[in-house]
This record gives sequence, structure tokens and C-alpha cells, in this order.
Amino acid sequence: MRAHVRWLAVACVALACVAMGAHAGKVYRWVDKNGVVHYGDRPPPDAKLEGQQVRVIPVRAEPGAMARLRLEREEGMSLAFADNAIAGPVEVLLKFTKSVNTRGEPELPARATVPANGSVLLARLMPVRAGAGEFGLAMEVVPGDPRATPDDIVYGLPIPREKLRVEQGFNGRFSHTDTQNQYAIDFRAAQGTPVLAARAGTVMQVESDFDKAGLDLEKYGGRANYVRVLHDDGTMALYAHLREEGVLVRVGQRVRTGQRIGLSGNTGFTSGPHLHFAVQVNRGMKLVSIPFRMTGVTDRP
Repeated sequence: MRAHVRWLAVACVALACVAMGAHAGKVYRWVDKNGVVHYGDRPPPDAKLEGQQVRVIPVRAEPGAMARLRLEREEGMSLAFADNAIAGPVEVLLKFTKSVNTRGEPELPARATVPANGSVLLARLMPVRAGAGEFGLAMEVVPGDPRATPDDIVYGLPIPREKLRVEQGFNGRFSHTDTQNQYAIDFRAAQGTPVLAARAGTVMQVESDFDKAGLDLEKYGGRANYVRVLHDDGTMALYAHLREEGVLVRVGQRVRTGQRIGLSGNTGFTSGPHLHFAVQVNRGMKLVSIPFRMTGVTDRP
């Protein structure tokens, strides 16, 4: 995300703000018992009781931003804040994309860890000297606290034991070759198979409105329905490729080991229905997967 500001004078600052992307997947249309047409982002709770006919209108959905760059005016300067929009910590990196007669306190690039749903002042931006100036900003965001220290525990199974079948493990050559997925496990799972929390934690992020799949990495590599769960040690479990509307938990919800959190599917970069499971941490503004132990799958990393 980027913001551009021009200094009009030393004490007169133009402000810019990068807003979060909209996130809506469906619009519901229904006619009530009086013949009045209604539209909403969720179906009416009394639709069955009143015999209302509800029609679903698909809408292209884009994932919501994890954090928002916000600029506020203060005499002679601008204050750059990071607003965290998810139920878990994120690390942000603020940097100049352009800087004319402008400096930051602290100097940019600047990093900060922003707590769940919290805000942090990243830098004060001000002219170096009297006169016109201009600057542009970009903010990178990575989920997770870089100080996380993983506990040595054994994870439960993310799908029912009777359906257990591993298709790709650690360092799998098909798609487990990058740092985010190196230590992931893919479980074969027919669409609609229950997905279970392999460890207790807090639901940090969800995506449930995507309905496409394929082997075009550029087109589908960055999209899939998923649940990200934050554990007490700061690690994060990723449950990916869930089916459309296959998320059964909400952001901020506390889940227990073995609790049903979703339904498997075939969304994103995939050759067929399966569940992609990984344990990840943030290391140096980079999301990386880490080895883990799981009952009945791997006894040691």
C-alpha cells in the first residue's frame, strides 16, 4: 500500500490515506411477505418462517488488507500510523518511495510490530528545511510477531483419522519448494471433508469467498480459501484450499484442538481437492514454514 504527500509549506500539509479493500462475496435478494424487495450481505434470519424467496447474487471478492497506512496532520509534520485489521499481530515495514525535502523520525525504512486490532505510530514526517517538498510512502505487511518462539508440541490431525492420506509432505517437489510451504503437508480430502483444529488458538484470518482453482501459479498462487489460527507461542497454523463458504469459524474466535473449523475444498493453486496444512512464523518480514510433529504423520521434524 502506498501514500503520496506534497508539502505545500512548512506548516501546511496535504494528507493521503490508503483504505482497506472491500471484502464481500455475495449479495442476497429477497421479497418479503408484503412484496417488498430487499438486498443485504446476509440472508434474512426469518426467511424460512415467512416463506421468503432468497436469491444469491455472486459478487467478485477481493481479500481484505491486513493493515492500513494512516496519515494524520500535526503542526509542521505528518504522523504515519499502521492500523492492524486482523485478530493477531503483524509486522510492518514503512519506507519512502519518494523523498524531496522530507525526513522521518525515526529514519525510514522503519519496522514495527502492531498488536491484534491495534495501532502503532511508525514515524513522524517533516521537512528538512523551509520550502516545498514531496514524499511517497509504501508499507509492507507480514502476519505474525517476529519474536515468536515455537513450543515443542505434537499437533493433532487436521482431518478425521479414517480419512487420513498424505499426498505431499515436507520439501514436496510439486509445490513445497518455497519458504512459506517447505514444511507443509497436503492431505487428500474430498470436498466437504471436515477440517479440524490441530492445535488450540485464536482465529486470526479467514477467506471463504473464492470459488476458482487451477494450476496457473500467477493466477491462483496467491488466492485460496483458508483459516489462519494463532497459537499461544506466536506460531500460526494455515489450513488452506477450503471450499467456497467452507469456513465454519469467525475471526477472533478461540478454538480448541479437534474442533471443526472448516470444510475441505479445491480452491486456489491446486490440482485437486485436498487440505494444505502448515505451521508458520514471521522471520525478518518474511513468512516461513517450520518443521512440526503430528500424531500419526510425523514423529519428528
